[in-house]
Amino acid sequence: MAGSPTPVALIKEKLDIVEFLRGHLTLHPAGKNFKALCPFHKEKTPSFMVSPDRQSWHCFGCALGGDVFSFVMQYENIEFGEALRVLAEKAGVELRRLNPSEYKLTGALYDLNAKARDFFREQLKAFASAQQYLSSRRLHRETIDEFELGFAPPGPEALTLHLLHSGSSPDEIIQAGLALRTERGLVIDRFRGRVMFPIYNHFGKVAGFTGRVLPHEDPERSEGTGANPSTSSGLAIAKYINTPETPVFQKSKILYGFSKTKNAIRDAKCAFLVEGQMDCVMSVQAGIPNAVAASGTALTVDHLKTLRRVAETLVFSFDNDEAGWAAGERAIDLAHAEDFEVKVVTFKDVKDPGEAAAENPEGLRKAVAEAKPAALFYFEKYLTDTADFGSREGLSRLRAVLRKVQGIQSAVTRDFWFKELSRRTAVGENVLREEAEKIGDRASPLTPAPAANLPAGVSAEAGVGRGARTRLDLLSERMLAYAAARGDFSAAATCVEYFPPLYLRGFELLREGKKASGDPELDAVLHAVFLREELVKEEAWELLREELTKEYFRKRREALTRAVRLAESRGDEAGVRSALDELRKIPHNA
Repeated sequence: MAGSPTPVALIKEKLDIVEFLRGHLTLHPAGKNFKALCPFHKEKTPSFMVSPDRQSWHCFGCALGGDVFSFVMQYENIEFGEALRVLAEKAGVELRRLNPSEYKLTGALYDLNAKARDFFREQLKAFASAQQYLSSRRLHRETIDEFELGFAPPGPEALTLHLLHSGSSPDEIIQAGLALRTERGLVIDRFRGRVMFPIYNHFGKVAGFTGRVLPHEDPERSEGTGANPSTSSGLAIAKYINTPETPVFQKSKILYGFSKTKNAIRDAKCAFLVEGQMDCVMSVQAGIPNAVAASGTALTVDHLKTLRRVAETLVFSFDNDEAGWAAGERAIDLAHAEDFEVKVVTFKDVKDPGEAAAENPEGLRKAVAEAKPAALFYFEKYLTDTADFGSREGLSRLRAVLRKVQGIQSAVTRDFWFKELSRRTAVGENVLREEAEKIGDRASPLTPAPAANLPAGVSAEAGVGRGARTRLDLLSERMLAYAAARGDFSAAATCVEYFPPLYLRGFELLREGKKASGDPELDAVLHAVFLREELVKEEAWELLREELTKEYFRKRREALTRAVRLAESRGDEAGVRSALDELRKIPHNA
């Protein structure tokens, strides 16, 4: 008796990929398939193809492809487990293989956070003091609505009572981080008298909050009066309070604003990284749609890995004080180690990007557009025109810069800045490199993460390309697609001798009328062939055959030339003669 379908299979059965992708892309008919502009790279001509028959997609521009799971993982920048939960909910499939109580708890926490967000938004309408604060920060009503800002009233149990009346239990409210239990056993609100910033995870669910105390309760201004309503609960006085770690909120992984700005980041291939929620909100309002912030924590490698999927460049801005500069330097060095291009924006007359956005939005946009490379920022910070590198202080400053340059992963970029540092300091480039080696080895290059172990039924192409393909591979794929589109493989049979082995196997299967093999690598080739059919219908057969033939002989000529040189280096006369004989057989016009 056959086993029950897996959750993955059930989800794929219930979700039609075309209908699902319509919620993310503008699809146009292309024969029996559909096409769209690829969301993962910039293009003017659609090369993103969707197959209803195979329930799959493939982009011929960037070589990404796969199934509905692959798309969600790539588009939402989430791991398989999160994609499984999202799609299961969308399809109405219960994830029985997961811990049922854990799955139920996760759903309950998201629901509680959503209810809390709605409650805070309603409360904002009733508290003039909170509205006045947001107005004083020059936030527009549209921005407040877009980021769904709210207000936690000062009463000790306002949110807790609201959630209890809606059917939640005290333990669930506490587990969500929205309330806490006092020493006397009372359950009271964690957030009170604070402007509330809901924090969404990367697939659009409210995972937690940050609460900002109103200015008249600001511990920096209240002079220890104890006026902060949070103090009665035993919490330390703080300008900002965040949701604690919960099953759905890990602040080391979630970036504030990313769920709203990730498409702008992907389009620009650049993220403007700021310190706080208000900085992010104000930056977006000022016309910088690719802004994002850490959620109540220092920048982490997990944050950077999320950004690395959609961005190549990070523009950093940090508070204009010693603590801000120190945190900024740590973040820059971490980003360099993750192989980002890093730039820096600094402010002289304001403290942070939030103030800059309020005072001069156009000036902030200009500053971000003209951000300076991080290495140049370090040069200007640590080096002076009168620096004496023979002194201990001067040498210490130079070594600080050398450590920064050595942390840059790109050898080309690192070489450029060594040359520039030599020009600026009048110290020989070789001397600088020798000094850099002495003060510590360069950070190890990034090792690509291994492919995830995906469950059966999930495409091996999930979120990644099939690897580097040669021009001969691509021409063979076009040839097979041309034949498949016509249902006639007789013409292709005349040039199969030029196909790479994998494509020759594909030809044999297609000619037999088969559409799958069970071999993931070969099935990926077949998948691309079927989706390419509509793109090659108008191609000139003779021209395609000519290109394939020329490319085959070009590659063959290169291989034989290398064989001759290798045989000569070994003194292998027979090998030289054999390779030369085969070289002579290659047509001169090929």
